[in-house]
Amino acid sequence: MTDCATVGFEAGAVAACPPVVEYSREFQTRAAEELVTLLEGSAIAEVLNDYAVMRQQARVCREA
Repeated sequence: MTDCATVGFEAGAVAACPPVVEYSREFQTRAAEELVTLLEGSAIAEVLNDYAVMRQQARVCREA
């Protein structure tokens, strides 16, 4: 992820953490329903999976 960083990272330094967008329960339900309609192995499903990992990493970053 450092390839797209605009500042360097140093040991003990504070890194900028990306914001985590909060989605309403209704929106999450709608997204889950739409995800079910995608074909197995869909590129969009894979991208969403990657996005979920990045969101979790951003949460951990903000808690540090």
